[in-house]
Amino acid sequence: MKLKSFKFFFSLSVILLFASILKGEEKIDIWKNTKEKKNNVKIETDQNFSKEKNINILTNSQTPLDQKIKIEENLSNDSEEAKVFGIYDPSQNDFDLNMWSPTKAEDVRASLKRIKKMRLSKTSNEILESILMSFSFPPQGMDEKEFANLKISWLIENNRSELIESFLNQNKNFNGKKRAVQFLVDQNIAQANLKQGCEKIEFIDTTIKDPYLEKFKIYCLVFNKKNSQAQLLLNLLREQKQSDKFFDDKIDFLLGISEKTSDKINEKNLLNFYLSSVTIKNFNYETSKKTKKEIWQYLNAANLIKIDDINDKQKLKSLELAANEDQIDDNIIFDIYKQISFNLSTLINAKNIYQTLDESDARSLIYQKYLLSESTESKLEYLFLLDELFHKNDLKNIHSSLLSNAIQEIGIDNIPENYKEISQSKILNEEKILGKIKYNDKVLHQSKIIKFYIEGENEKKTQKDLDKILKKINKNKKYFFSAKDIALVESLSKDGIKIPANFKYKEIAEKYDIPKNLLQLSEKKQKAFLALKIVEIIGEDEPYQLDPETIYFITNLLNRTDLINIRNKVLISALPQRT
Repeated sequence: MKLKSFKFFFSLSVILLFASILKGEEKIDIWKNTKEKKNNVKIETDQNFSKEKNINILTNSQTPLDQKIKIEENLSNDSEEAKVFGIYDPSQNDFDLNMWSPTKAEDVRASLKRIKKMRLSKTSNEILESILMSFSFPPQGMDEKEFANLKISWLIENNRSELIESFLNQNKNFNGKKRAVQFLVDQNIAQANLKQGCEKIEFIDTTIKDPYLEKFKIYCLVFNKKNSQAQLLLNLLREQKQSDKFFDDKIDFLLGISEKTSDKINEKNLLNFYLSSVTIKNFNYETSKKTKKEIWQYLNAANLIKIDDINDKQKLKSLELAANEDQIDDNIIFDIYKQISFNLSTLINAKNIYQTLDESDARSLIYQKYLLSESTESKLEYLFLLDELFHKNDLKNIHSSLLSNAIQEIGIDNIPENYKEISQSKILNEEKILGKIKYNDKVLHQSKIIKFYIEGENEKKTQKDLDKILKKINKNKKYFFSAKDIALVESLSKDGIKIPANFKYKEIAEKYDIPKNLLQLSEKKQKAFLALKIVEIIGEDEPYQLDPETIYFITNLLNRTDLINIRNKVLISALPQRT
């Protein structure tokens, strides 16, 4: 009888202790089957999209950039549910929930496949982001799981961690959630920022059943010196046979349960590699061509990249390749270049000797010569020679930032004329390339009328300026109204500005062709797909780099489909004259 009482009280004590720990660490349960209440909500837009379907959007009240999506409860248990996922209210970019509904899935997949091969410009990326990240129904022939996964894949491939967090905050259960959370976790490990990484465990809820993320959660408890909770979770993970010998060994060592740990470096995943680095004394890892990108990033962030022998050309070559792929900091390469020793005679005759040297030695010599140069012309000479040497070995990414920064430090105005044009093309900062806007009232599309789009000039002032400038231009019998002029006038008309009756701009517009396939998309109200096709057209260029006829038909199509925000991006880039 006493034994039964003892067992009862012992069991009760264990339960109370377990409940206490759970209360202190809110998300400590592993894969617990809890039923959570789901908010049945729908987004209100100007479109009457909710007649046929009820919408269940898994989201919280926070949206990025202080833009709120209006939500109301409106679902019955018997109704059909259609889940939509995203970040932005579609109306903020002139879309609606049915933006993809008229479009076939295979057309979307084919377009995105082509876009993926491009290195999109800033404007193209901004437009694509607004298209993909707006809440919407999927295209015809694509289910919600594939559509959600498509969005997450784009965010991960483009390294958009801040948007991934917004997506996770606004969408509770979706296909690809585990992958999104693991990306955030690995990104913070790769940056050697475990404190911030451990904050991401808030996204690891009962809907995610993944041993990797549970292991990370356990390590975070150890990291935050919550050893008892870590031990409890580890025991539960072991009971479910989801732990492994390597992880057990490392956590036991970190908890102080064991005094020794294996010296074997585990590269199976980034968490294992990180645990190897923090538990092995005198950790030393030899990189190779097979070294994963995330491991390179972690080695770089944790200052674990070192080259014991400066003359080890193979090791230096592997580091150069990693730097070219943006896996490690370019400065590591230039620091090594500075350490390579050359005699005085070699330095003096660098221009004549570099071609006889090993490729990395040649780059090292010219880099050191650049550092020793005093005149601007001499610095530029060696900078561009170094640029040629990097391009020759397909390592151009390493030098691009150094070259751009050096040119900006010298200043375009201080650069000799024979280097000015090429120097300007090497600057990476687009705003510095474009320069300030210079209004020219002798050319319609460069006149102060465009302040309406660039500076938010009011309609009354814009109307007055338009009448005055058109009157002045009409007196010039030699003036040629360009495609950009017509693009501006059509947009002004669309926005409520009255165009003088004697200006027959529609007759001028007739000579410019608009691709029939794109006109058909406009007529069929395929707004999202049309915008996607425009991303393909703009591609790697900025709008100001496109020819005037292309600018015209793009803005014409955007006006036809009421995609005003996207049209304004194009106009602001394409029309102004800049100094």
